[in-house]
Amino acid sequence: MNWYAIFAIYFLMWVICAFIMLPFGIRTPDETGEVLLKGQADSAPSNFRPGRVALRATILSLLFFGLYYANYVQGWVTIDMLPGYRQG
Repeated sequence: MNWYAIFAIYFLMWVICAFIMLPFGIRTPDETGEVLLKGQADSAPSNFRPGRVALRATILSLLFFGLYYANYVQGWVTIDMLPGYRQG
């Protein structure tokens, strides 16, 4: 596997993990007791921390990519093992 493929697969996993991590740890102004500003949605987060989301996404994507790469090297699950994808 070349470096471009490694980077592309890791980046895709990181973006997916970032979207998975977005709702965790978020509190609304109603939960924190803050006053809503005029025009602010009730569901708008009052404590959004993008650095924390990025850190969590990085850790989770490292774990997922490590599993993906280990499977790529070791061949635990191959395309031939999946039902309906037999070649030839």
